[in-house]
Amino acid sequence: MTFTSSFNTNESLPKELAELIERLPTHKYKKWIEQSLATLLRMGASETDRLDWKILTASLLDMERGFQTFYPYRHIRKVTFFGSARLASDTPEYQMAVDFGRRVTELGFMLMTGGGGGIMQAGNEGAGKDNSFGLNIQLPFEQSANQFIDGDPKLIHFKYFFTRKLFLLRESDAIGVFPGGFGTQDEAFECLTLCQTGRYGPVPLVLIDRPGGDYWTDWDAYVEKHLVKRGLVNPEDRSVYTITDDLDVACEAITSFYRVYHSSRYVGEQFVIRLKSELQNSDVEWLNENFSDILVKGRIEKTPAFPQETGDETFDLPRLAMYFNQRDLGRLYQMIAVINRMNPTSPESEHPERK
Repeated sequence: MTFTSSFNTNESLPKELAELIERLPTHKYKKWIEQSLATLLRMGASETDRLDWKILTASLLDMERGFQTFYPYRHIRKVTFFGSARLASDTPEYQMAVDFGRRVTELGFMLMTGGGGGIMQAGNEGAGKDNSFGLNIQLPFEQSANQFIDGDPKLIHFKYFFTRKLFLLRESDAIGVFPGGFGTQDEAFECLTLCQTGRYGPVPLVLIDRPGGDYWTDWDAYVEKHLVKRGLVNPEDRSVYTITDDLDVACEAITSFYRVYHSSRYVGEQFVIRLKSELQNSDVEWLNENFSDILVKGRIEKTPAFPQETGDETFDLPRLAMYFNQRDLGRLYQMIAVINRMNPTSPESEHPERK
């Protein structure tokens, strides 16, 4: 029985829900709405505690606020800043974050922070309210929004860390991480984990220190000694991130990532890379010769959009399709870097900030 036939006669439904059910047969997202409603119905029919329903409802409200806030800006690439909330405004790291926030917005990107103090405040200060988002959360301390995003409609107050972090990553096309404490380390390692496992990105991840600083180089030495040399991660996994104390390098790491590469997704079993400009056949052959190790079968092939992508805003972009092994993400990042050097004069390469 469909939702339409089972719900239309229920006069106790709120008007908005009744109208949604009425429109469902022709709604373009019918499949997903039906699955969501079916999940709620199954939970309603099972033994679910009051606290569980409160968590579910608050999570949905968090996501509703996030979706509504970001939707008008969906075609502009965004950079998320992570870093300590405790760094004062007179520290070199704070000033680096101010300058970096200003520079990425001058390049056309928008900026996202956790909305608090320290590095978050510095990022919002550099970018300015018009180009900033703040994704704040209530904590026993370090909880108030900073003055450079407070009161702006792009400041979102989240109840839960997991919904906040979902949007900090989901809406982000690049990550800049400055020195910080346990929270920053957690964010850096989670970004790396999601990139390494293919659950996020590919996106550029830049670890930024003050000039001459050793925070990230010491961290990288730990990764090399205790993770790479023990075989706990692949040596190529370090290609996922860039370490620098130079903002020119940091900006280049972000803009160059979107010089030819646009985005990617899975269509069935194939990994599909959307490109801003079509590669030459000789370039694709070179990729096959040098990156066949990341394939489980077949070759890297040029392709138009798949039928499953009909209606996608990237439908007209050229593509590469391959049976990626979903394991060698570091090598995939290396291949994207090569692709971005293949068509450096593409007109679209002048606008890395556009989705």
